[in-house]
Amino acid sequence: MSENIISVNHLQKSYGDHQVLRDITFDVKKGEIVSIIGPSGGGKSTMLRCINLLEEPTGGEINFNGSDITKPGFNRNDYRSKVGMVFQQFDLFENKNVLQNCMIGQELVLKRSKEEAKKIALENLKKVGMDPFVDAKPKQLSGGQQQRVAIARAISMNPDVLLFDEPTSALDPEMVGEVLDVMQKLATTGLTMIIVTHEMAFAKHVSDKVIFMSDGVITEQGSPEDIFDHPQEEKTQKFLRNFRKEDI
Repeated sequence: MSENIISVNHLQKSYGDHQVLRDITFDVKKGEIVSIIGPSGGGKSTMLRCINLLEEPTGGEINFNGSDITKPGFNRNDYRSKVGMVFQQFDLFENKNVLQNCMIGQELVLKRSKEEAKKIALENLKKVGMDPFVDAKPKQLSGGQQQRVAIARAISMNPDVLLFDEPTSALDPEMVGEVLDVMQKLATTGLTMIIVTHEMAFAKHVSDKVIFMSDGVITEQGSPEDIFDHPQEEKTQKFLRNFRKEDI
């Protein structure tokens, strides 16, 4: 088995004549925390959605444990149970309470019993500090609370990889910290994480690798020190000048 849990090779994505991803290549090792930064509209979220097959790539390949997930006949349902995703807008079921939101995927996809699903859901809600709210419906919660439930739901599936698509961008500023704290704790558990984020200090302190994307290509990638302290490319330097030194 490859030491890389995910390998993206020459990935492309177009909508008609509009090419969003031009030629994306990078590897993610098991247990690695990879942050993807860059200006809005650079293709970061589209790339993440391709990795989760929510978008169909138009070229290149994405390997998961050595198997190309874009090939015909690849078991996508099995793959999606191993590669979870946390979205910007939480995507919780409004008609279900917090506990049910964290149980439903386990029961339907992983075929866990109600008892087992409930036990695992409660454990993970406790990890994110949301166990007192098991009976609440999403609309009764703040944005930060909803996002913590979404994270608990994702980790209740025991994924091999967890994708985060700008998980704090829809939150009021005072709620950002509570979600980043949960993600920071997750980063210490050995879970492989790929995070699209505008939170530069978080990316610098939590990541093993940082990827800078702009205009549908990876401009630069390396350690947090490489990218934040010694960026080589003009586009990276220009982007990081938008942030105060004390914010990184």
